[in-house]
Amino acid sequence: MSTELKIPQLPESVADATIVTWHKAQGDQVRRDEVVVDIETDKVVLEVPSPTDGVIEKISAREGDVVTAGQVIGSIGKGAGNGAGKQQGDSGGERRARGKDTGGKAGAEATSAARDSAGSVTLSPAVRKLVAEHDLDPSAIEGTGKDGRILKEDVLRHLETAEQDETKREEAPESREAPAPAPKAEAPRPAPAPAGQRPERRVPMTRIRARIAERLLEVQQSAAILTTFNEVNMAPVMEMRTQHKAAFEKRHGVRLGFMSFFVKAATEALRRFPEVNASIDGKDIVYHGYFDIGVAVSSPRGLVVPILRDTDTLSMADVERTIAEFGEKAKGGTLSMDDLTGGTFTISNGGVFGSLLSTPIINPPQSAILGMHRIQERPMAENGQVVIRPMMYLALSYDHRIVDGREAVQFLVTIKDLLEDPARLLLEV
Repeated sequence: MSTELKIPQLPESVADATIVTWHKAQGDQVRRDEVVVDIETDKVVLEVPSPTDGVIEKISAREGDVVTAGQVIGSIGKGAGNGAGKQQGDSGGERRARGKDTGGKAGAEATSAARDSAGSVTLSPAVRKLVAEHDLDPSAIEGTGKDGRILKEDVLRHLETAEQDETKREEAPESREAPAPAPKAEAPRPAPAPAGQRPERRVPMTRIRARIAERLLEVQQSAAILTTFNEVNMAPVMEMRTQHKAAFEKRHGVRLGFMSFFVKAATEALRRFPEVNASIDGKDIVYHGYFDIGVAVSSPRGLVVPILRDTDTLSMADVERTIAEFGEKAKGGTLSMDDLTGGTFTISNGGVFGSLLSTPIINPPQSAILGMHRIQERPMAENGQVVIRPMMYLALSYDHRIVDGREAVQFLVTIKDLLEDPARLLLEV
């Protein structure tokens, strides 16, 4: 008797999904909970596991097809299947790849793709793409993720180590009489396009990128966005961080960054100015009695905003630890819908990319977003003297329909005051 392979239940706000990658082919053997297919929603890439042990009998939806929750995309039956020899390190996909023009490009690509499942190694879409591009063997890469999962940085580290080893081999003389090796040539550059040609490449938007474009355009058209600016002297925070970061990391097992200071300062400012923590629903204003702060994170598939829940109850160590976990998940493509759903306020740190000043766009239905920027030493006037201070510009974009200019300015000043005297974060004054 066959078992149906179905699309899992999607969140209420997600109507459908797109099939991104099949990890198994018809006739392949699968084990219970082994990832069979990746689907992409407008927020995250989800992995669909096998509900049972068996063999893929039928695949009824192809890569690129749009599917809905509960839709049957294949069936799994009993039997040995093409993967019967998997314990010997040979999957059915690899045998089929070897049977197809093993000296040609198609055979090489098929073999590379098949390695994703060899030895029960499960790869995220971002890692799988990187492994395929460099034709790597996943079993040779040391994974540092949960349960030995291979992360994107593991692949990059593997590539860097291999390059360094290759450089050492090239520089080592074969014998004492051998001449010194010639300087290493620069990496070849792509050949320029023939004169008169103007090449273009057209690719479809991913669902995540399309959703980002849709929501940003929506908020620009539906909200009365205004941005107010201020600047903060980061010297007190930097001094406190330098003084305590070693002890902090030793005790909590996580590095002390700047984001935890901003999250705690924003939480206190949101407590004092509830309009900034509210949202509009039709003709009603919804005042949220909790503080869920989204932190914008770059991922291989676009910008995502995972949510720190109840930040008023989190310690600075909790904040740093959770943000680090979100960063790992974003790189590995393992953020869940729960990680990205909700949020009453957002913090975006363009400074990590070198941005000195920007006007961030509100993440609807929230009413405001805080933009952090690059820390830059600048001459400042203090007590009639010109001194050099590490300064950061802050930007608060807000929906003027719900937040007045006075509240927006005072909200930003509150964050500035708390950061310039970090002890106030502990004393809540």
